[in-house]
Amino acid sequence: MSDAIVLRAHRWVDIDAGLVRSPAVIVVEGNRIVAVCPTELPATATEVDLGDVTLLPGLMDMELNLLIGGPGGPDGLPNPMHGVQDDPVYRTLRATVNARATLLAGFTTVRNLGLMVKTGGYMLDVALQRAIDQGWLEGPRIIPAGHAVTPYGGHLDPTVFQRLAPGIMPLGVAEGIANGVGEVRACVRYQIRHGAKVIKVSASGGVMSHSTSPGSQQYSDEEFEAITDEAHRAGIRVAAHAVGDSAVQACIRAGVDCIEHGFLATPESIQMMVDHGTFLVSTTYLTEAMAIERAAPELQKKAAEIFPRAKAMLPKAIAAGVKIACGTDAPAIPHGQNARELVALVDRGMTPIQALRAATVTSAELIQMDDELGRLAAGYLADVIAVPGDPSEDITTTQDVLFVMKEGRIYKHV
Repeated sequence: MSDAIVLRAHRWVDIDAGLVRSPAVIVVEGNRIVAVCPTELPATATEVDLGDVTLLPGLMDMELNLLIGGPGGPDGLPNPMHGVQDDPVYRTLRATVNARATLLAGFTTVRNLGLMVKTGGYMLDVALQRAIDQGWLEGPRIIPAGHAVTPYGGHLDPTVFQRLAPGIMPLGVAEGIANGVGEVRACVRYQIRHGAKVIKVSASGGVMSHSTSPGSQQYSDEEFEAITDEAHRAGIRVAAHAVGDSAVQACIRAGVDCIEHGFLATPESIQMMVDHGTFLVSTTYLTEAMAIERAAPELQKKAAEIFPRAKAMLPKAIAAGVKIACGTDAPAIPHGQNARELVALVDRGMTPIQALRAATVTSAELIQMDDELGRLAAGYLADVIAVPGDPSEDITTTQDVLFVMKEGRIYKHV
């Protein structure tokens, strides 16, 4: 019997043309798409008729953390004490649940951007990626960052999140804490040595941590340049948590590939992103849906100031033509509800097709896999999902995924 699968549906999204075409006939062999709407079909194949649905490429989330949030904690805001209450094994088991929820929501590729916990130097997201790739677990394709590179007292320093006294949780380069040019170079090398496929750097203060103010730049220009130099020489891209405008500009000048959040970016910084080809992962939905009422009063105060400015920034970036990729910062919103980000992108000014591109071809370009992911086309990996209705007219249909295939294997068929 042939191992070919023929998927049939009423419609499919041609991402490049920006059109929904009808009907849909996609031929899959092994882990690849071999034909879309061909004139001839394989002599023998397993046919899967999905009926009145629209086929899409698997969606992508370019900022989340599968190791936190999910079971055992409140939705929308991770337990701030998880770093000292949960051992690495328990945390990784939690991640398996979050990974499956993400995959079944139609997100077949994600970037896991930075562990913020004491692990003894172990790279839990790398281990999770390996287990999924080897077929032990159900989950999305993971681009792991290992530990986020952050200075002492920086936004992603776990002792800041948990407000620990000095000496309670000693951390070093192996767990992402690095100060000065020499240490940040060593820190990047450590993450890459142990399997990181992207480097995450804490470039500015944050909203939901007791670090410096959200607008403050946390590394010097020289440290940013060292981080990007080390990563780029290894062929690895750099993503920067950057809320403040000065940090955004410093990162762009240093050659950082992607700005995460960018909430306080000015029109000048937005134009710099356009001129340098810098990607933006705006995580915009969290500004209206994050469970900040569970946060400390001083963090709620920061959110009340920053989030409205973030909402006002994104339409300007969309209008300017910044390359915007989809990212949720889950568990800032619950794992498995990732498609809410697409709805928010449309609310901020994207067309539904532009939002779909943010979660497909633009994200694929960001992770340098746009020749394999993000399109329903011959030669591409067979990541295919189905939603009811027409997502080019109603983006909310992406919140109701009925079918999920990743690399030719069916994980969900309602």
